[in-house]
Amino acid sequence: MTGRLAADATVTLEDPVEAGTVYARGYFGTVGGGRLLLDRLESTYLVEMQRLEVSGPAGRPVEFAEMLRRAARVEPGFGIRYLVYRDLRQRGYVVRSSPPPATFAVLPRGGVLHKTPARFWVEPLSERRPFALAQVLALAERAKAARKQLLLAVVDEESDLTYYLTRLPSPNGTQPMAPSQPTFEALVNEDRVLVLDPTAVERLGGSLSFGSRVGHRLELSVLEASYLARRGTLELRELRTARGVSAERLEQRAARLDPHYPERRSVYGWLRDHGLIVKTGFKYGSHFRAYPRDPEHAHARYLIQAVRPDYSAPWPVVSGAVRLAQGVRKEHLFAVDGTSSDVRFLSLERIRP
Repeated sequence: MTGRLAADATVTLEDPVEAGTVYARGYFGTVGGGRLLLDRLESTYLVEMQRLEVSGPAGRPVEFAEMLRRAARVEPGFGIRYLVYRDLRQRGYVVRSSPPPATFAVLPRGGVLHKTPARFWVEPLSERRPFALAQVLALAERAKAARKQLLLAVVDEESDLTYYLTRLPSPNGTQPMAPSQPTFEALVNEDRVLVLDPTAVERLGGSLSFGSRVGHRLELSVLEASYLARRGTLELRELRTARGVSAERLEQRAARLDPHYPERRSVYGWLRDHGLIVKTGFKYGSHFRAYPRDPEHAHARYLIQAVRPDYSAPWPVVSGAVRLAQGVRKEHLFAVDGTSSDVRFLSLERIRP
């Protein structure tokens, strides 16, 4: 098959028979007027696979390296997109360039163009660029509205690909707080809070799984204590002076020690209000681990990082967090503390498409 190269590095097949043959074997290009127009990705791939010959303006053959060079001149970022396109085609998928917001629309294996809806939106990304949560979250929300699954295809420095499936979960548990609780005294000791009343220790440290039991007492984190104090379950007092401490005062103290405390507090409260048991995720390098039911009878399902909407991070950091979560059979979630009282969640899962 022979195509004619245009100035914008696209290729046209003029012969109707050849055009029909190329189109039929993988739904390459766009048919019109008996001709077939191939975009830069399609034509470069077909040349590399030796399924297409391309001639330049002077009629001389254009080799694969020249195809890459011309495409890169007119389309910044072409190299990353081509690696992802090539990989998906090699995996047997029909891949089409998509209008915004997605880069590629990918049919399920065996799908028929214009008859089978695309299954995936795929966004190629370079490991060199930071993970920008706001952009990924917005694209995931658009994909969900369009009933597509969003895949992030990350290309590393050795041109290997890692695919991440995104979801927008709304985690829920089976351990909601009772509408009202008796008020117990709790003692603030620097950056932690002590509960000494045996009834309170049993009630809060039992099925509700607040704090850690140390001997006959219960030690609470500031997050746990402020949450319970705001619900009227705890009355806070300084350990050394016995003076009363408001939840607001305790939180101000915590915010001075931890710049991420505000978003952690919002996310913690949301998770607890939705019936999840929440414990520290320190051992896993995250803010929280969350259980859908009593930790005595279930493993943690989620590892959760509480972040602001403008959160960004190097891709190796994100990759490591996701890999660790899957290695211990948990789901990695970014919990986004927005300007409202609600919290949005983004899940990343490493997959092989």
